[in-house]
Amino acid sequence: MSLIRTISTAAATAARALAVLDENKKNQVLTDMATALRQQQLSILTANEKDLVEAHKNNLALSMIDRLTLNPERIEDMAAGIETIVELDDPIGAERDLGERPNGIKISKMRVPLGVVCMIYEARPNVTADAGALCFKSGNAVILRGGKEALNSSLAIAEVLQAVLNQHGLPEALISVVPDPDRAHMMELMEQRELIDVIIPRGGEGLINFVTDNSKVPVIQHFKGVCHLYVDKDADIEKALNLLENGKTQRTGVCNALEGLLVHADIADEFMPKAIQLLKDHGVRINGCQQAKQYNTDIHELNTEDFGAEYLDLEIAIRIVADTDEAMLHIARFGSNHTEVICTENEITAKRFQRSVDASVVMVNASSRFSDGSQLGLGAEIGIATTKLHAYGPMGLESLTTEKYLVHGDGQIRA
Repeated sequence: MSLIRTISTAAATAARALAVLDENKKNQVLTDMATALRQQQLSILTANEKDLVEAHKNNLALSMIDRLTLNPERIEDMAAGIETIVELDDPIGAERDLGERPNGIKISKMRVPLGVVCMIYEARPNVTADAGALCFKSGNAVILRGGKEALNSSLAIAEVLQAVLNQHGLPEALISVVPDPDRAHMMELMEQRELIDVIIPRGGEGLINFVTDNSKVPVIQHFKGVCHLYVDKDADIEKALNLLENGKTQRTGVCNALEGLLVHADIADEFMPKAIQLLKDHGVRINGCQQAKQYNTDIHELNTEDFGAEYLDLEIAIRIVADTDEAMLHIARFGSNHTEVICTENEITAKRFQRSVDASVVMVNASSRFSDGSQLGLGAEIGIATTKLHAYGPMGLESLTTEKYLVHGDGQIRA
């Protein structure tokens, strides 16, 4: 039996064992996992340092190195994220009543795990802890196939989690890391439709497209994050500047960072000089439409078709729009269904923007950086789905479950 077939079979078997655990037991295991991550911080950072040395040697992009880098704060975030998951209600077994049919049969639905989840991701070692904890609480086994860039880090984190599973008499196969980054193994994973229930790719657009095009297993897609801030004519200037600064410069190499700025023409004369100065102070390269360039000759002029880039760097595209309708048309064309933000004090405009814009998260007067599972109260996230089957937006516990029908009768037969 091949390596991938062995891992997949073990995961499917382990998932059945997990189905019988009650919530208290799951929470105890997760609590111990959080404690173990803190206690084993040094071994995780040592493994991460090996990955970082190779990353610099191979001239990895700065945005990818940022995602790859672990430090005590990020390990603490992983542990705290697991503890937040402990506090969340276990969705498994929850029932909802659908009523009684005229013939007397009673119908309800029950939340159940998906089964075996496979994560295919690049330089994101935190995914190992986030996905492991979320899948465990939601009753799923998880197979983690990280990129070679993060392999040492992912294996070190997984070893910590597996040791806790072992201490509680649970199969280590509940959280498995593919130990060999050979691309052939990824191809084989995508063929295991009898054993794997869903694949969730996290990484660049090329990876997501490759998995979507080649997988025989259903795929939940997390495409690029081209997020916009629209500054409405009724915006509070200081709020808008703060949202711009935080969304663009706090951390650039993440999918919820701002890549586009849309400014209502009526407020542009007041807002644009301040925004340009703020961006320049942070070393941001500014691209923009012809009208935006009138505010500063250093702005690199873009043609219309050049908008929509995911920079993942200190770079942004600015467009002056005539009104909210033009802003929403721009988002419809160049957005990625990830996160969109409006800054306005007009409640009617805000509600219309939220109802009309097609994105998994639509915010009013809040930073795009809050589009994150932990920030939205999910504890952690397994991804941000930008397509709508079967989840949309940050995926927490409930997104890792489905429902089955329960039917109760008293001997009824169909005529």
